[in-house]
Amino acid sequence: MKVCIIGASGKLGRYMVQHCLDRGYEVVGVCRAQSVDKLAPFGDRIQVVPGATNDPEVIARAVKGCDGVLTVLVPWGTQQYATGTAQAVLEHAEPDARLVFSCGWHITRDGKDRYSLGFRLMLKVFGAIARLTRFADLRDQVEACRRIFASDRRWTVVRGSDLEEGESEGLPAWSEHVGDPILASNRTRRIDFALFMVEALTNDELIHVAPAIVGRLSPSAQAHAQDAAATV
Repeated sequence: MKVCIIGASGKLGRYMVQHCLDRGYEVVGVCRAQSVDKLAPFGDRIQVVPGATNDPEVIARAVKGCDGVLTVLVPWGTQQYATGTAQAVLEHAEPDARLVFSCGWHITRDGKDRYSLGFRLMLKVFGAIARLTRFADLRDQVEACRRIFASDRRWTVVRGSDLEEGESEGLPAWSEHVGDPILASNRTRRIDFALFMVEALTNDELIHVAPAIVGRLSPSAQAHAQDAAATV
């Protein structure tokens, strides 16, 4: 399998690169020119395409011939960076390519997600500050995902909980809606978020699904597994 990783130089992206290499995949990484050095540890095991991830020409060159595309959607700035990235992938990826995108829990596909008051307040405050400082615009990520959801491409949008570093706990647990008890712990190892992204490339059950994930060894995931075992 040949896989393009868009946003390969970030923490999540580098974990995805390693997971793909561990599976023997051919990897093409896209990142901004000033971040290419972060991919130096992979040496010549990957092909690097430098450039802005919302540049259609850069994306078209990078995804050519790829069976899968893993995209880190980041709403940097106020120029619709995430939207431009998503649109470029949707337009230029190979017709049958598996497209897997990452975002946060705040994205909702069907409006059935249930958010706590604390989460909603945090989102409102952070979103306002980020827009005021022109650091990021969460509305950009919302629009990017709206376009993905409306596409007939073979997409998956993986919605991550709060992330932490640490050794892998295995493939995260997931649910279709934030607010489900299994997700209550709201934490996932970043290395495992990347693992779920890579695994989604070959899991057709996740096509046109927006799974919200949580660490497999988190208390809520373990409690759910125990309850499921007790009903068998």
